[in-house]
Amino acid sequence: MKKIVLSFFVILVNCYSQTDISMKEKLLAELKILETELDGDIAFVFVDPRDREEIFFNEEESFHAASTMKLAIMLELYKQVSLRKINLQDSVLVKNEFKSIVDNSIYSLTSDDDSDHEIYSLVGRKLKLSDLNYRMITMSSNLATNILIELLNPVKIMETMSSIGANKIQILRGVEDSKAFIQGLNNTTTAYDLFKILESIAIAKVVNDSLSKEMMDILFDQKHNDIIPELLPKNIKYAHKTGWISGVIHDAAICCLPNGDKYYLVILTKNLVSEIKAKRILQKISLKFYEYYTNKNKLRK
Repeated sequence: MKKIVLSFFVILVNCYSQTDISMKEKLLAELKILETELDGDIAFVFVDPRDREEIFFNEEESFHAASTMKLAIMLELYKQVSLRKINLQDSVLVKNEFKSIVDNSIYSLTSDDDSDHEIYSLVGRKLKLSDLNYRMITMSSNLATNILIELLNPVKIMETMSSIGANKIQILRGVEDSKAFIQGLNNTTTAYDLFKILESIAIAKVVNDSLSKEMMDILFDQKHNDIIPELLPKNIKYAHKTGWISGVIHDAAICCLPNGDKYYLVILTKNLVSEIKAKRILQKISLKFYEYYTNKNKLRK
């Protein structure tokens, strides 16, 4: 395994050729400049599965998960499908009343705070679990998320996360539980844990190949593509999930090249002064990793 851990951009390098080192030095210098310009906190994980090269920065630091926690919910959903506890064709009632984890009081979501407005017109009707999951991932539907997390049970989700080595992620509650938020009871994650979830999907670690491919296809159909994919060539496919709340922008991706190669990239942020500026910087960080990956592998051929 080849690994670089960045801690304030102090580099630990083992067993690299001089060409490798010079390429990495260039990448890390460029990343340091972008990190300095961010006006906020950042973590990232880059993994090349061909040679298991890893480049980490603040990979174990905790961040508000925002909508990236929906990856964990999807993985648990498909695990329960694989165990035949539920069926994706099962239908459940679309509702908009949920219990706070603080005191079981009822709260509801509003369409104004949800990127999936249409689902609110379906309250009182039934939707298939597959439809709810698709909306949760591709449109980042908060209402669909709350229905699924209540069905699946956060405890079960956490057990599955622990089984894949995602040991610091916390899935405690549904979206917009304001009483829990006030008490600091939030869904949190690390960049490393999101990488472990993506890897588990890509290599069919939790479910069989067929179900893993279904999850990949849903992630490929992501509608929010303005962070990691934004500046990269259009012939690359991205199995990814974004997340954003005030002062926070995330993206976690499996970047799949036309020749079948792939790499993982997770970028998390918090305490952002300007989200617009931060998004531009994250797009540039993604581009730097793509250029590094492609240039490195050209030399390998």
